[in-house]
Amino acid sequence: MRYTVKEISALSKVTIKALHHYHKIGLLVPIEVSEAGYRLYGQAEIERLQEILFYKELEFPLEEIKRLLDGAPYRLHILEAQRELIRARQRHMERLSVTLETSIVSEREGAALPAAELFSGFGTAEEWEAALAEQSRHLKEAYDFELPGADAIDPVKLNRQASEAAQFMESMARALRGGRAHDDEEVRSRIERHLAVRAEEGQPASPDDFAGQSRFFLGDAFHRGMLESMQTGLSYYICLAAESYAQAARHAP
Repeated sequence: MRYTVKEISALSKVTIKALHHYHKIGLLVPIEVSEAGYRLYGQAEIERLQEILFYKELEFPLEEIKRLLDGAPYRLHILEAQRELIRARQRHMERLSVTLETSIVSEREGAALPAAELFSGFGTAEEWEAALAEQSRHLKEAYDFELPGADAIDPVKLNRQASEAAQFMESMARALRGGRAHDDEEVRSRIERHLAVRAEEGQPASPDDFAGQSRFFLGDAFHRGMLESMQTGLSYYICLAAESYAQAARHAP
């Protein structure tokens, strides 16, 4: 049986324009072109179109789809590989759905979600790279500094660090809301605990390192906005607390 472009478009919901483009780039070539110039497709071609659409649903670019399909001659192998990709995507979306639903419930109830749970849906290097994309673009454009790509990201380590940072920022926001002075002993104890964890993670953890980072966050609109979205005045409060802590450390016996 032969199918025309119009029939294939009606079956697959792929536009005629897209099918013409697939032909042009060699992704989906008709089995023949009639004397009248009509593109005709057979069973193998409509099966390949199905495979193309599975990969498109997984957000693969057309060039990569062509490479994958041309390199795997057996349809069963292609479908099995796509099945695993889709199952992995389903598992990931299920994790994100649980995290999102928990966050919604927590927000409705007015209770802060434990920091460790905020990031439970972000499990892979690629997911972290996507989550950091906006910050990465800002750092590149403003300072010509590049964050590590997915191949250099350790998601387990980043999850720990993000959880600790979220807990610390929330504790500082609570201190600010509670009216604690930036040089209050409890505030200094929170900073000390935070820097101890940073040291264990191999991050810059000296009082001067922390003060320098806090000054940077205060002076940079992107990072200041992130802190201010948690609590108005938080960027200034943390900077003052960090400077006070560093000064006290310099004069400690």
